[in-house]
Amino acid sequence: MLHFKKALFLLFACPQLSWSQINAERVMLMGRNALYYEDYVLSMQYFNMVINAKPYLSEPYFYRGLAKFYLEDFSGASEDCKVAVEKNPFVARNYELQGLCLINLKQYEEARLAYQKLLKLEPDNRNGWYNYILCEAETEHYDLAMNSLDSVIGKWPDDAQFYTVKAQVAFQKKDTLLAEKALNQALEYDRYDERVWEMLALISLNRKDYKKGEEQLTQAISINKRNVNNYVNRALARYHQRNLRGAMSDYDEAIEVDSKSYIAHFNRGLLRAQVGDDNRAIEDFNFVLEVEPDNMIALFNRALMRNNTGDYRGALKDLSAVIKEYPTFWTGYQMRASIRRKLGDVNGAEKDEFKVMKAQMEARYQGKKFNSSTKTRKKSDRDMNDYDKLVEEDTVVYAQKYSSAYRGKIQNKQVEMRPEAMFVLTFHPQRIGVERSIAYHPELERLNKTGWLSQQVALANHEQTLDRALVEQHFARLETLAQKLNELNPPVELYLERAFEYYTVQNYDAAMDDANKYLESDSDNFIGYFLRAQIKIRQMEAFAGTGQRKSAAALQIGYNAALSDLEFVVRNIPDFKFAYYNIGYIYLQEQNYVKAEEAFTKALEIDPDFAEALFNRGIARIRQEKFQQAVSDLSHAGELGLYDSYSLIKKYADYRK
Repeated sequence: MLHFKKALFLLFACPQLSWSQINAERVMLMGRNALYYEDYVLSMQYFNMVINAKPYLSEPYFYRGLAKFYLEDFSGASEDCKVAVEKNPFVARNYELQGLCLINLKQYEEARLAYQKLLKLEPDNRNGWYNYILCEAETEHYDLAMNSLDSVIGKWPDDAQFYTVKAQVAFQKKDTLLAEKALNQALEYDRYDERVWEMLALISLNRKDYKKGEEQLTQAISINKRNVNNYVNRALARYHQRNLRGAMSDYDEAIEVDSKSYIAHFNRGLLRAQVGDDNRAIEDFNFVLEVEPDNMIALFNRALMRNNTGDYRGALKDLSAVIKEYPTFWTGYQMRASIRRKLGDVNGAEKDEFKVMKAQMEARYQGKKFNSSTKTRKKSDRDMNDYDKLVEEDTVVYAQKYSSAYRGKIQNKQVEMRPEAMFVLTFHPQRIGVERSIAYHPELERLNKTGWLSQQVALANHEQTLDRALVEQHFARLETLAQKLNELNPPVELYLERAFEYYTVQNYDAAMDDANKYLESDSDNFIGYFLRAQIKIRQMEAFAGTGQRKSAAALQIGYNAALSDLEFVVRNIPDFKFAYYNIGYIYLQEQNYVKAEEAFTKALEIDPDFAEALFNRGIARIRQEKFQQAVSDLSHAGELGLYDSYSLIKKYADYRK
């Protein structure tokens, strides 16, 4: 990247400056440049350098917290802001960012206190007042919020956002008239705020003034065409006015904006059924059932469509599942009886018809009614008799919108919960992004200094893909080694080198044979045991990756053999963190998350900044539902350069315990 190259030039173009001088002036600049260009992970690496060199500074903690905030690691960002405040309690931005972090963590009282401190330093900070008042409302200090609003409106009477906040607080106080008045005042100063039109529309819809609600939602959509809720709500407004074509068009738009909108798919399916578009209605109900397999109302509607299209057996299967779940759903029995007659099952049809007749007689005697008169149902309503009604959200709640322009991108990347790979001895390490863990150990350096191998060996958990030239090079070396090993009394170290070569070209069986031969002659060399363990693990992974089957017992034997070799390594070299890491990696493969966590913890006792171990321990803890500890590990791993951590933080932060 261009800014990274420029940063390196600045760093190395000034040899007369000491590292500490460069650190204070240059590295902070590089970090802020990376932050500006939204390269958040890289920026944190630079801020880490500043913190390590000058831990008494407040600024790098703030900026590292800001990078974490962009990545939606609100817990980690809040901790950095806390340190920044401790280092310098007179910088307003520290409290402002801390408040936003606490809001996202739903710690509204703590956020309110942070904004109080901000406003003491900057009493004219409008965004600070805006969020402070919303925090007062979230903590149910409604009267305090209204008093604050009167104060700021008196100070800034032409600022529409405060009237909007007043409407939100009025909604929470269930004062619809005050909310409507505040919203109309907001429109006097800003007619292009989507939120105002949306809230006015919700008031109109609650009053069943569907025409006015549609007009207000149309205004909101003209301002922001990417809000799926506005299309869904306008579709309902149009449906209540019998404008089925317009409602259908809105559901199409909603699904174009958000292809996973449950309500849009379900309601469009019902409308398609009403106009006889049965096959496409089935497509919508199929989608709903993929999202909610136990949604019996969708299943019944699909049964109706399957019956219409002649798929009687499919309809019968759906209906039987519905009736099993709702044994008093008489409409389902009527439908199933009809289908059974079509399929020639007269006896089954008569049994269903008898149950319906008996239920109808009881209903007449007891004065019961099967259906209500409303046209829609709430999303949580599971009354099967409302199967033909469109869905509305359960409650109309307007989500608070806090004042922040911060945004992030990396955290939106979809990442599987896949552990970081094991560390291996390799001729061809692959560098991915910022160097995270320094893969170094004196024993490895000692091996490279012996000259036993044709090239240097590194420790890495990512390896290069070999191109044709490299493959030819390694096969040529294998041929040379074969000739040397055929000579009288060849050096045992040649077996070690050939094991490396076979491993490199992925001939794991041959590599294992040579590793065994080497260890028969030199049974005290930890490198041989570490290499043999990684070969054994690769063998197990190769079987899984190629789809070959291996019995559970054989897999267990293979992993146990690798564990035995790695345990030999840590007994003899207790500070070799990569052996503990690989032990944890094996236990993750075996789904033994308790032992995996223990192994990664031992690696972290040696090196607390071992990013890959933090990431994998985070996964082990998620599997044990230790969500708070997991998020802490993942936050630290992300800070050290493993940006996939932020996707997992985003996914599991709400599950913290």
